[in-house]
Amino acid sequence: MTVFYKNYLHSNSDIQRHNNTFFSLIPWILTVSSVFLPPQCTIHIAIVCAGYNASRDVVTLVKSVLFHRRNPLHFHFITDSIARKILADLFHTWMVPAVHVNFYDADELKVCVSWIPNKHYSGIYGLMKLVLTKTLPSDLQKVIVLDTDITFATDIAELWVVFHKFKGQQVLGLVENQSDWYLGNLWKNHRPWPALGRGFNTGVILLLLDRLRKLKWEQMWRLTAERELMSMLSTSLADQDIFNAVIKQNPFLVHQLPCFWNVQLSDHTRSEKCYKDVSDLKVIHWNSPKKLRVKNKHVEFFRNLYLTFLEYDGNLLRRELFGCPSETDHNSENLQKTLSELDEDDPCYEFRRERFTVHRTHVYFLHYEYEPALDNTDVTLVAQLSMDRLQMLEAICKHWEGPISLALYLSDAEAQQFLRYAQGSEVLMSRSNVGYHIVYKEGQFYPVNLLRNVAMGQVNTPYMFLSDIDFLPMYGLYEYLRKSVVQLDMGNTKKALVVPAFETLRYRLSFPKSKAELLSQLDMGTLFTFRYHVWTKGHAPTDFAKWRTATTPYRVQWEADFEPYVMVRRESPEYDRRFVGFGWNKVAHIMELDAQEYEFVVLPNAYMIHMPHAPSFDITKFRSNKQYRACLKTLKEEFQQNMSRRYGFAALKYMTVDNNS
Repeated sequence: MTVFYKNYLHSNSDIQRHNNTFFSLIPWILTVSSVFLPPQCTIHIAIVCAGYNASRDVVTLVKSVLFHRRNPLHFHFITDSIARKILADLFHTWMVPAVHVNFYDADELKVCVSWIPNKHYSGIYGLMKLVLTKTLPSDLQKVIVLDTDITFATDIAELWVVFHKFKGQQVLGLVENQSDWYLGNLWKNHRPWPALGRGFNTGVILLLLDRLRKLKWEQMWRLTAERELMSMLSTSLADQDIFNAVIKQNPFLVHQLPCFWNVQLSDHTRSEKCYKDVSDLKVIHWNSPKKLRVKNKHVEFFRNLYLTFLEYDGNLLRRELFGCPSETDHNSENLQKTLSELDEDDPCYEFRRERFTVHRTHVYFLHYEYEPALDNTDVTLVAQLSMDRLQMLEAICKHWEGPISLALYLSDAEAQQFLRYAQGSEVLMSRSNVGYHIVYKEGQFYPVNLLRNVAMGQVNTPYMFLSDIDFLPMYGLYEYLRKSVVQLDMGNTKKALVVPAFETLRYRLSFPKSKAELLSQLDMGTLFTFRYHVWTKGHAPTDFAKWRTATTPYRVQWEADFEPYVMVRRESPEYDRRFVGFGWNKVAHIMELDAQEYEFVVLPNAYMIHMPHAPSFDITKFRSNKQYRACLKTLKEEFQQNMSRRYGFAALKYMTVDNNS
């Protein structure tokens, strides 16, 4: 109990906003259920989830289940390709003990239900619970089926044991519908599907799969649906209409669950009659596309409960289950072995550990839709950021019309702040070709190269422009780079196209619309070559003097500490994860490109400008912490040695140069 209490408080960075409600929740959250399952008993949960929004919403449900559970869980996700990609990456990086996940292709199931006209906003996916008996493994005997907009307020094991209360031919566990929908009195000429009394809500279902199969469930619901559709023409509430029509004809199939197992918070419901006290609540169902704006006198309480799990630190749910033997997770086992081999007395232990930290990752946090151009010249801008650089997003979108892949390093609470920011921005909402990938915070360092690798990993164009979030590309750079792909035969050669970098110290800049304007501002002292005053070596090989008059691309040679911003093929090497925070993160990557014999070619009519901002936390640590700098030097030397081993004689130059970064 104490551990739950600490986890709860520690996770909620936004606690002040719903402080009073939180403290009223504590006694209830810490209540230990009187229902216990054997610790080895796995609970099976099935969820239909399709698209970007549902993949984001379902995480809150999963968190609420994990928070309370004491048993191994097996999730069965029926997904489209989008949700499968997102959730597979999420669970792989979440690494929660005693959790198993399977995916089933919803696209293969469409043929089973596509013949049913459905007016519900869930579309064809809202009908797929009907086919779970044939979708899920034939040896799976029972399963709890949940909608994505559910929040658990108790251990799901309490619901699992209700299966033992089924009698006779009962095969479906359902809560009565708490609205008057099936009574047909909501408006004049309202004609719902047939139902037993108020009908039943299918947001939470207990399915006895083995018995359903013996009853020929597939044939049963199909015949019922065909018969009713002759007069009803379509469903209004998706699978729920068909489940209710079957139950109307066969009432013996249903075991009615107490209504606290599905407190339905859509408008026009009798949900307030389901509970007398907080301790009565088991499952809250935001049964409406309006979500948190429903009518209920206790809606503020429910909203704060939902927000608590929404912003809860998912890393805290990686706790082991006591007395619960679970299958060996080889990824977790290998990680622990690697970490155990590190010397904890090493002054650079934390740096070395960060390289192997598995950060929970949610790719495509918002809707994404983009098909690369067919001419194989398309290029994606790649960058990474934290919450303090969020204000750069709109400006970058205005400067770069092509696809963008961004990795954002955020806490769970910050991810929700970002979501609200993005949804409130006309600029960001007008763009469907920006992929936002959340890497959740863990540890004391900013994992800059991991973030870059995550963003690179989601690029679906042949080329990528490796930038940083505090740079604005020149207007038209996207099209200029695409033309350069053809002109410089990028498809058949190994080139890294260098975009010269400049900077301004002015927060308000009249952004140059041409190279001529840029040179004028450079001469007037409005612009400077990037970091000329603190780190000239980083961009000196670009040869800005030559660039001023250049009209054609020109090749430059790699030099020590060179760290230009480049466009390369999508298949180019990743960044080295040992470099975190500030220092050598880009230098090492450019060295790797050179070792792999990439030609560095400077583009004569391309440029980007660094916008001013407060120093990052990591650069402050680098400047003030002697041990930080010592560890960076050690990591740099080890990287150079690795390069020598991997690339042999050709890499000797990396060992002999005097790198004083």
